[in-house]
Amino acid sequence: MSDNDGKKTLGLRGAAPRPGNVKQSFSHGRTKNVVVETKRKRVVVPKPGAAKPAGGGAVAGGNPAKRPAGITDAEMDRRLKAVQAAKAREVEDAARREAEEKARAEDRERRRAEIEAKEAEELERAERAKAKVEAEEAAKKAAEEAARLAAAEPAAEKPSAAPRAAPNKPAPAAAPRKSDRERDQRTPRGKAGDNDGRRSGKLTLNQALTGGDGRHKSMAAMKRKQERARQKAMGGTVEREKIIRDVQLPPAIVVSELAARMAEKTGAVVKALMNNGMMVTQNETIDADTAELIIEEFGHKVVRVSDADVEDVIAEVVDDEKDLVGRPPIITIMGHVDHGKTSLLDAIRNAKVVAGEAGGITQHIGAYQVTTDTGAVLSFLDTPGHAAFTSMRSRGAQVTDIVVLVVAADDAVMPQTVEAINHAKAAGVPMIVAINKIDKPGANPDKVRTDLLQHEVIVEKMSGEVQDVEVSAITGQGLDQLLEAIALQSEILELKANPNRSAVGAVIEAQLDVGRGPVATVLVQNGTLRVGDIFVVGEQYGKVRALINDHGERVKEAGPSVPVEVLGLNGTPEAGDVLNVVETDAQAREIAEYREKAAKDKRAAAGAATTLEQLMANAKADESVSEMPILVKADVQGSAEAIVQAMAKIGNDEVRVRVLHSGVGAITESDIGLAEASGAPIMGFNVRANASARNTANQKGVEIRYYSIIYDLVDDVKAAASGLLSAEIRENFIGYANIKEVFKVTGIGKVAGCLVTEGVARRSAGVRLLRDNVVIHEGTLKTLKRFKDEVAEVQSGQECGMAFENYDDVRAGDVIEIFEREEVERNLD
Repeated sequence: MSDNDGKKTLGLRGAAPRPGNVKQSFSHGRTKNVVVETKRKRVVVPKPGAAKPAGGGAVAGGNPAKRPAGITDAEMDRRLKAVQAAKAREVEDAARREAEEKARAEDRERRRAEIEAKEAEELERAERAKAKVEAEEAAKKAAEEAARLAAAEPAAEKPSAAPRAAPNKPAPAAAPRKSDRERDQRTPRGKAGDNDGRRSGKLTLNQALTGGDGRHKSMAAMKRKQERARQKAMGGTVEREKIIRDVQLPPAIVVSELAARMAEKTGAVVKALMNNGMMVTQNETIDADTAELIIEEFGHKVVRVSDADVEDVIAEVVDDEKDLVGRPPIITIMGHVDHGKTSLLDAIRNAKVVAGEAGGITQHIGAYQVTTDTGAVLSFLDTPGHAAFTSMRSRGAQVTDIVVLVVAADDAVMPQTVEAINHAKAAGVPMIVAINKIDKPGANPDKVRTDLLQHEVIVEKMSGEVQDVEVSAITGQGLDQLLEAIALQSEILELKANPNRSAVGAVIEAQLDVGRGPVATVLVQNGTLRVGDIFVVGEQYGKVRALINDHGERVKEAGPSVPVEVLGLNGTPEAGDVLNVVETDAQAREIAEYREKAAKDKRAAAGAATTLEQLMANAKADESVSEMPILVKADVQGSAEAIVQAMAKIGNDEVRVRVLHSGVGAITESDIGLAEASGAPIMGFNVRANASARNTANQKGVEIRYYSIIYDLVDDVKAAASGLLSAEIRENFIGYANIKEVFKVTGIGKVAGCLVTEGVARRSAGVRLLRDNVVIHEGTLKTLKRFKDEVAEVQSGQECGMAFENYDDVRAGDVIEIFEREEVERNLD
């Protein structure tokens, strides 16, 4: 090897010697300026007459004839030796280069091994530091505990406690050797291009004191770093294996969403679309066929799905027979209004629910649990009996196991009793007849049993299969027999459910509470509903924030057949919706959004299905129909639904009631604005307007009427709608007169001389002219005279003169019919 060990001398290219500055760069940003000077190498040029040296020494030296002119033997020998020395140097240079290449390869291997060892050492040092910190913390805690115990002991024992606590102190850590400290503090220079260890950015005080940012790399990160360093040292790169994904593709998808599902860059997807001739952005929607081409272009697999597939997460779970356990029966109390349904349930519950109902009638569907003296648990649903609450009774029959039909012994079978029987038959549930008010003097239970025969309900006393019990909610007579009948019927049904699964329930009632937000009364039918469960119910979703039982107490969970109030919905659901528990919030949101979109599309399709001819026909028919617009706000969803259904039944061919908007909750300013724009009154059922809404209503003249009994609301709306009816005109015949003679009077025209044959003739009355019992004219009188005087009326048997207004064709023998018109107000039945 040469003296300079392969290092090149500093120099500048140039024709003549000239000084200059050269900037040298070193690691860690250090630089140095040096002054250099270059000199041309002296080149020896042979004289023009000199001959070129021979190619071989032996030939030139041995044959003087071929020797160049003027070259002596000694000169020739020197040239030959120079040629041989040059060849020897070439051989040495080749060997040296080979040795240098081998040394460099060994140096690379050595540096790679050093890097790997250093990384392993750093990892081990980090683990040691972590273990040291944990040990120090543990020792510190032990010392604190020992100090606390020592402080708690009496003062006399303190001197002896100190020596005992001394062994618990951690042993001082061995000081690292100087060579180790220097090695740890030295920053390795990246000779092989490894810049991962270099510090970038500003040096903070924390980093200077702690020697880093305080974070340790994970094992996976260290392995990835070692792999990258190994590949870099070997001079190659590793291509990651492409992951082929199953991409779910709906009928339409946003470009950014498509990129996310493929785990590809959005820009790459947009570029692929542009290459296919579609100039789109990441926020635009593309169809499924185009998206399928892009997915295949990126090498993924397409899985076609529809929007309705989001509901597939709500799977029908078939419970194993061994997982089923007994559950309480669900009993629905049904019957006609004021037949004592709620009073009977009060007697069973020993409560006073009926006292809290307006007017003594149930206007909401209530859910309660009762524990009998024998320990049996029963779930009761109390439904309203008013005709407007048909849908409530229908829902009660659909979710129930047993129907208790309450019939008053002094009133027998009534319309809502028949309706309840039909609901129970449609739902296919067994029925128990409770003949109530048996303590009243006019009670006739046999008449009730006979009337039930007309509706195919045959009780046991009439040789049938339906159980019947005579009860009294006032005296408590027959309540034990009723509970025994319910228990017997539930044993026959063998009711079972699986409590260890996702909950499924039915919404009995829903309302918007000012303090708690949307609240739904849910009857759990299967599974167990717990606080924290994510659920979807109809077009709404949410997370169970709290569960409240029928006693107003908060509970952690609700099993099968347990009614609870659920808090945590994002909106008020419809009564009758099904509650399903799902796994994630995203699933619940997707299902609720899909159902809401489907409902909107259904309503839009129903409106779009009307043809232009139908619209014209409806508009022409509506010209003769007067509408009374109203707004309805109620406390619960079921009451609002019942009021809307009752309003739809009010009206006839001339007038009808139109509910512009119905909702749940207090009356707000937006309701006032809608009422003002449409000129409609607001009907509040068990709700009130807030202060700002009341002020706005007073300023804009909007009428707000409050009700707590549905009878009063329906009657008032019916009376108001009746005012839109045109008054009925009735004719009262008050007299007849025969024309005896016709006179022509100057200035008046023809005057008929008449004899009043029946009743009385009045000047203000209407008249008809009859000729051969055919009406030829109808009008009013221009004059009515008795002799020469104008009179107001002429009695029967007297003669008078009559002249018609704008009519002169009167003849002797004609009959004049005299009548009066009166307007009679009409009412809606």
